Amino acid sequence: MQSIESEWAAIYYKTPKAQQGEAYQKLLNKTTVLEKEHPNAAEPIVWEAVIKATYADHQDAMSALSLVNEAKDLLHKAININPQAMDGSAYVTLGTLYYMVPKWPVAFGDEDKAKALLETALKINPKGIDSNYYYGNFLLSLDRTEEAKKYFEYAANAPTRPEQTFADDQLKAEAQKALKKIKQTTSDSDDNVFASFNHTVQVH
Repeated sequence: MQSIESEWAAIYYKTPKAQQGEAYQKLLNKTTVLEKEHPNAAEPIVWEAVIKATYADHQDAMSALSLVNEAKDLLHKAININPQAMDGSAYVTLGTLYYMVPKWPVAFGDEDKAKALLETALKINPKGIDSNYYYGNFLLSLDRTEEAKKYFEYAANAPTRPEQTFADDQLKAEAQKALKKIKQTTSDSDDNVFASFNHTVQVH
């Protein structure tokens, strides 16, 4: 399973965009073999869903929608087999899909479901990089910046897992970028308020 994670991370973070689609397809073939070898394991199913969800970004709108729907069904299947698998990663990925895809009638986007799923992931793995980062990202999408900041800080400072060093380090870096952006946005907002106050004083 670790080799699948390593290959996915290398494709997602290192491979040029134009070459990612073909690489994801080859990796999907490997997960299919793993699923046949381990028919009662949730982990290969979770990875198939993750790969399909990221592969969707390289498809036209209809194909992408089909892939994210397949990913959703796979994640529900994995949760039914073992909700604790990979420290609740199925909940993280499924929750992320629910807030990132369009809402009905285009797709299945649902903020309430996303919130419930991501909070379940946090209960399973409260100190996890993935669970904290993606919950922070969800809160940021709702403009709940101060709340999001707390979870990005947890993600940025969470211990890196030895078996997922590269992917974890990349996600921790993303959390740091998010914190920097929040800080900059807050600073710009404070500057605007101060400028507005000065303008008001000058007018009066």
